[in-house]
Parts: sequence; structure tokens; C-alpha cells
Amino acid sequence: MDTLPANIPGLVWAYRFPPDGGKATRLANSAPQAELTNGDGFYWLHLSLADARVPGLLDSIEGLNDDAKAALTTRDTHAAITVDEQMLYGTLVDCQREFDHETADLGWLHFAISDRFIITTRLQPLRSVERARALVEKNPAKFERPVDLFETLMIEFQRTLISIVMEMTDELNVIEDFVYDTTPRDERRRLAPVRRTVVKLHRHLRTVLALMRRAAASHDDEMPFGFEDVAGRLTSRLETVDHDIYALQDRARLLHEEIDSKLSSETNRHLYILSIMTAFLLPPTLVTGFFGMNTANLPFAEGSGGTEYAVALIIASILLAWWLLKRVRIL
Repeated sequence: MDTLPANIPGLVWAYRFPPDGGKATRLANSAPQAELTNGDGFYWLHLSLADARVPGLLDSIEGLNDDAKAALTTRDTHAAITVDEQMLYGTLVDCQREFDHETADLGWLHFAISDRFIITTRLQPLRSVERARALVEKNPAKFERPVDLFETLMIEFQRTLISIVMEMTDELNVIEDFVYDTTPRDERRRLAPVRRTVVKLHRHLRTVLALMRRAAASHDDEMPFGFEDVAGRLTSRLETVDHDIYALQDRARLLHEEIDSKLSSETNRHLYILSIMTAFLLPPTLVTGFFGMNTANLPFAEGSGGTEYAVALIIASILLAWWLLKRVRIL
């Protein structure tokens, strides 16, 4: 592992690809910027936007127009794909990764592609980009053009989405078991993060699909060579994942409705029991209230044995209330 300070500002890694599709060469951290363009072929430059010197570096790279430079340094949090002057640039959504684990938190990958380079920038480490780098190390012969590397990035993004869909499906399975169990449990707090993640992924994926179709419909003279075929394959792949995410979103919504329905039924049951108890206790309350009034000539006020009659009246009133509730079919 190269631990020397990087000469190129913001450098995460850089690869130089020969024109014949042979083994890619990873540049050392001590390599100067001029080594990127040595020989034929193309290069992949991956930069971190945490370094404030990156905009100055992009100004020195030949072939980048002002719009592409702005796309590589923007902090916008929405997807964008632009085809212009045989160059492809914009912003794609991806999922972040930590040092020791991967997450479902969204991040943003900025890119610019021509026939001579592919430049990517990001603020946080991203899952799909790291997987694409591993593929470059493992099988570099498959990358003959920059659009081939772009296609690999999008395929890895699709695989990232598939893994997240599988994780969310397992989580929904666990929630579903609790929801349809005989013992009622409120799983709304556990379901909320799943619904939030799925909704975000679906929204951004639909945007990427629309942008991909629009870019594929650009004039042939504007788009990089081979991008039209790549866009068609990627659109087909992403549509499949989008269908799975939509189904997951619909399932999470139905689970939320089922949880609300069960909680409403439980609340109604409690109110029903409370109403029955109120109906049973209302007649005895009237009896005790009558005997507790501070008035003269109350029954059983003189002599002994009044308590027994009062208890008997209370029991009789409860039985009468029970009979009336049975008669009107409330019980």
C-alpha cells in the first residue's frame, strides 16, 4: 500500500489504461500529474472533494469545459447527466461506505467522461466506486474505453441496490412476522427507517432512469463513442431494480396500513370494554347516589337492615343492566 503523500491534489487513486485493453497501471502517490497523459489509451482519476485544491487541479486538465468542471465540484444532492461536445458529465447517486462496513446512506458521485479520460469526484467514500476499483485490479482487460468503466460503475451501483433490497426484504420479513403474530406489537418505529430508505432509493433511481433515457436520445455527434449501446443496457438493468424497489415500497406501505388497522382494532376493543364496564356500573352508581343524598324520609333510614337492602338493589341493578345489554345484543 502506497502511504506517501499524493502529489496530485485530492488524489484517491489514478489508473492509466493502455489502448489495447491490457493491464491497467495504478499511479503511485508520488507520480506527477503529467504521468496521467503519458502514452495512448485513457486514464481514470478519482478525487476527494474534501481537498480544497481540487478545483484548481481541474482547471489544469485539458479537455474539460467549464460545465464539466462545475459538475465535478458541485455540492448538489440530485442526479444529473449531460451530453455535450462528445463528453458525458453529471452527478449520480450511490451509497456510502465506512472504513469497516457498508451503509445504506446516500452519497453522490460526480463524473466527467471523454474519449481520453474518466474523472470522478466524491465527498464521502462510496460503495460502487470501490467495487469498480476492485474489478479494475482483478480484470483490467475488459476496459477498452472510458464508457466501459462508466458502465461498470453503474452495474456495481445496480448490485449495491440489489443488496440493499435484499436487506430491506429481510427486515420487512421480520416485521411482518411480528405484525401478523397473535400478540399485538407496534412496529411502526422499526418500519419507518425501511420506508424512508426505500422511498429515497426509488425517487433517485427514477430520476437516473429518466436522465439516462434522455442522454441516450442525444444526437450522435454529441455523445461519446459507444455510449448509446451502454445507455440501453444500463437502462434495462436499472428498470429491473426499480421494479423490485417499487414492489418493496408497496409492501412496506401495506404493512404500515396493517399495523394501523390492528392498533385501531385494539383501541376499539379497549373502548368497547370500557363502555361495557360503564354500563354495568352506572345503575349501582345511581343506587348509591340515591342513598347518599342528604334528604329526609329515605327508605331504610330508620331501624336496622338497610345495608342489606341497598346491596341487594345494587346487585339487582347490575343484573338488570346485563339483561338489557344482552337483549339489545351488545354483549
